[in-house]
Amino acid sequence: MLEGAREAGSEEYAFEVQYLINADDAAVATLRGELARMGDSLVVASAGDGEYNVHVHVNDVGSAIEAAVEAGRPHRITVVRFADQARPPSGRAGVAVVAVAPGEGLAHLFEGEGVHVVGGGPGDNPSMAQVLTAVQGCGAAHVILLPNASQVSGVVEAAADQAREDGIEVAVVPTRSPVQGLAAVAVHDASRRFGDDVVAMAEAAAATRWAEVTVAQREALTSLGRVEAGDVLGLIDGEVIEIGTSVRAVAIALIDRLLGVGGELITILAGREADPGLVAEVQAHIAQAAPLIEVAVFDGGQPHYPLLLGVE
Repeated sequence: MLEGAREAGSEEYAFEVQYLINADDAAVATLRGELARMGDSLVVASAGDGEYNVHVHVNDVGSAIEAAVEAGRPHRITVVRFADQARPPSGRAGVAVVAVAPGEGLAHLFEGEGVHVVGGGPGDNPSMAQVLTAVQGCGAAHVILLPNASQVSGVVEAAADQAREDGIEVAVVPTRSPVQGLAAVAVHDASRRFGDDVVAMAEAAAATRWAEVTVAQREALTSLGRVEAGDVLGLIDGEVIEIGTSVRAVAIALIDRLLGVGGELITILAGREADPGLVAEVQAHIAQAAPLIEVAVFDGGQPHYPLLLGVE
């Protein structure tokens, strides 16, 4: 979440207000407009299931919170006065990005962009201590954390809280998939003011639709009904929308759904268990269905997910 991100300050506005809010799309659109008139550095990013992360710099804290109450149910509200922020610990300077990467290929991708990597992900979550060690070890005064999976968010937030106690300025961008993390890193610019960089990365992540192909490990009940161990599941933005017996068929169905809402770039991350010909078949289908869309393919090496997909 964008929780407790301590920023360097704002020339016009004295306070940073952040909260989570549960509200419908129309109410969120109204809230976005009201907050835009109150301040700057505004980001409203979907966290899924009707919940949104809100971040804004304002002078009138009360009005920013009242607008949220009128729109829906705000919670986990934090207010930071920029004038109260402590100096970073001696010897720390600059901005760094720390990301959780659930595969060797993904780790190389993030490291190639200058990102500090913590191994792990769904099914093998890193510990809070591992994330905190990465934050402390990067030597930066300002750190942006990318959990890259919903299951990892709690661990990352706990590490961020501890790092803030040590005087490090930390922001957690709510990436729920590695493809959202890669989109966020693509717009990262350490020369920007820290808060503006966090907002830009959060917006890039929120604008990236993500999908997963996985194989059920056990019997379970989903929104589409009961699945058995061995069934192939297709998820978009964390929701099961396809159940099948073939990884290829489910992947193609996901691609068709993603293409149906448009996009300019599709990112494909091949998993550790992906069949060698799977990616080529998916690429061929995209070339036929949407010949003008750009496709980027990487060996992610992630376990449990033969394919991860992102559309921007």
